[in-house]
Amino acid sequence: MTVDLDTVVAEAEGAFAATLEAAALEQVKARYLGKAGVIPDLLKGLGKLDPEERREAGARINAAKGRIESALEARRDAIARDALDARLREEALDVTLPGRGRGRGSIHPVIRTWQRIEEIFGSIGFDVADGPEIETDWYNFTALNNPLNHPARSMQDTFYVEGTDSEGLPLLLRTHTSPMQVRYARMHEPPIKVIAPGRTYRVDSDATHSPMFHQVEGLWIDEDISFADLKGVYTNFLHRFFETDQLAVRFRPSFFPFTEPSAEIDMKFESGPLEGRWLEISGAGQVHPKVIRNFGLDPERWIGFAFGSGLERLTMLRYGIDDLRLFFDGDLRFLRQFA
Repeated sequence: MTVDLDTVVAEAEGAFAATLEAAALEQVKARYLGKAGVIPDLLKGLGKLDPEERREAGARINAAKGRIESALEARRDAIARDALDARLREEALDVTLPGRGRGRGSIHPVIRTWQRIEEIFGSIGFDVADGPEIETDWYNFTALNNPLNHPARSMQDTFYVEGTDSEGLPLLLRTHTSPMQVRYARMHEPPIKVIAPGRTYRVDSDATHSPMFHQVEGLWIDEDISFADLKGVYTNFLHRFFETDQLAVRFRPSFFPFTEPSAEIDMKFESGPLEGRWLEISGAGQVHPKVIRNFGLDPERWIGFAFGSGLERLTMLRYGIDDLRLFFDGDLRFLRQFA
């Protein structure tokens, strides 16, 4: 064997030392340890030697191979360390800078109102019900004394979706949470005390309206629930919600197809920036006998009231917000005020 193994090892060590990147190092490795490299080529030539000479030469080649592999691993480690050091220099932190606090989320002001309403009505025995936002025509309109082609339907222009109900009538995004009156009453025996907060939808969008908004429906059915009970319960709710007795409440005659008699509920602050101004806050009334019949109940025996209130309106009044669109813009400057 005429090859000087010490020279081969020295050349390999020099080539490794001159290589600066991991990918290039693997290419240099192939020159010495790859299938067609110097060391494998020498090992292939051992078959031409006598047994004694083959054993001695093989030991020297394997020793040289070990030295080359050690040099290769050392260079790999050095390149990895250099890369890490460079990355650490690039990503160095100035530990003398003031710390940055972890960002905290908060509950959206409308959801705060939602939770507060559930707490107030829960304290006087009302259950909380939740139902589908995609409704059938029957639950959203007909069961609430809004038959097909009734002019009152034009008050609640809505979004329709693909598909139909079991009677072939269209499916739609609910225009109010009132359908939960019927769904809940058909699944529970009276007396019934329930509120149904949730999202609702109407084709309505301007500075004071949104195509998606939140509403809470309230229902109390028993054998002797009168309009006076409605006035007492809702007036007490407003006093607790706004945490003040310094407000007046009035019930103004109105029309809703699902209640009779019906009323708009107005309130007036007796102090503060809205002092002396009447504001519509809810629609309400005694549940219509046809609706009670659609509950599966006898209207000659069961009677009660229902109301529907917008959560955005209540939230705006509670926190002094003057633009409905702020609830949906996602502006952190606005939302951080409630963190």
